Amino acid sequence: MAAFEYQALDAMGHAVKGVMEGDAERQVRAALREKGLTPLQVEVIDQRAESKRGGWNFSLRRGIPGAELALITRQFATLIHAGLTIEECLNALIEQTETARSRAVLAGVRTRLLEGQSLARSLAQFPDSFPDIFRSMVDAGEQSGKLSEVLERLADYTENRQSLQQKVLLAFIYPALVTLVASAVVIGLVVYVVPQVTRVFENTGQKLPIITEMLITISNFLRAGGWWWLVAVVAAFFAFRVALREPHLRLRWHHLLLRLPMVGRVIRGTNAARLSSTLGILTASGIPLLNAMQSSVQTVTNMPMRAAVEDALRQVREGGSLARALGKTKLFPPMVIHLIASGEATGKLDQMLDRAATAQTRELENWVRALTALLEPVLILVMGAIVLFIVLAILLPIFEMNQLIK
Repeated sequence: MAAFEYQALDAMGHAVKGVMEGDAERQVRAALREKGLTPLQVEVIDQRAESKRGGWNFSLRRGIPGAELALITRQFATLIHAGLTIEECLNALIEQTETARSRAVLAGVRTRLLEGQSLARSLAQFPDSFPDIFRSMVDAGEQSGKLSEVLERLADYTENRQSLQQKVLLAFIYPALVTLVASAVVIGLVVYVVPQVTRVFENTGQKLPIITEMLITISNFLRAGGWWWLVAVVAAFFAFRVALREPHLRLRWHHLLLRLPMVGRVIRGTNAARLSSTLGILTASGIPLLNAMQSSVQTVTNMPMRAAVEDALRQVREGGSLARALGKTKLFPPMVIHLIASGEATGKLDQMLDRAATAQTRELENWVRALTALLEPVLILVMGAIVLFIVLAILLPIFEMNQLIK
């Protein structure tokens, strides 16, 4: 029996989407007709998942969102701890999940499970929804017989990671919105309001102050381009995104980001927290350090730092120390290196990694909070200086005209 995702029309002509299990597509279509639905499209979920990289199906390419995956993992852990079988847990999750995409993925996992595969192998059919660390931990839980405990740790991990991403994102939303609105207001003043005022000064034939001439030049420059400037900015943005697909250009860009005073610190802290948390959870679940490092490499998004972890993996495989290997790169915070070294010396690497992740996350949150608190007055000062420049450029010629009249 396989899982099928269908699109159909009900008796009122409304579109209906859902997931249904059956032995064949014909059986599913017949079952839909018995329910009074007119099937439009019926597809096997597993086939779509396996061929998704070659097609353009949107619903399964993106996988399950991070926030929803954290919720599903927590519910899964609770159901397993309550004594339900894996199949019963998946049935309950399919019923409780609200989005059709997540229901389709979970139904596909259940289908693979009914075919006799393990839960980890079933999850592996949907790599866009369940990352390597997720599958590695589930596999370790199945082999050790401690699936409920592993899922609890995994639920904590996904929730903490999602919470950290949301905190960093929300911290920068307000400065970004202020910058966007203020820039739009200033551009509107320069393009539409300033020309109406400065035209009066030009008609008088008087010699204008330098800042007024500068303002007129800027206004003419922006007006001459019109919407082409906006098109150029958007085109430059997409060209930059396309250029970053080249590995060597992306590597240079990531090196540059690490050198920036404030941005580099945030990137280092975020990746160090991810690596420490992932390694700590995997080693605590009974996964050997080398296998844990192989799964943790994908959680490091900065290319130079990822290369450093890959080089450290090679050195650990040859018998070297993890702390010494990571410390040579000078890319990871010293606190993380010291805690890893302490864990290796005392045989409590998983506990020290967890402490390192907690400390790094707390430090990152404090740093982001301080950074955003600093950005707000800086933005106000910058926008105030720009407005002051516009006001002076307009008022100075008026003051000179008043002096001439007197």
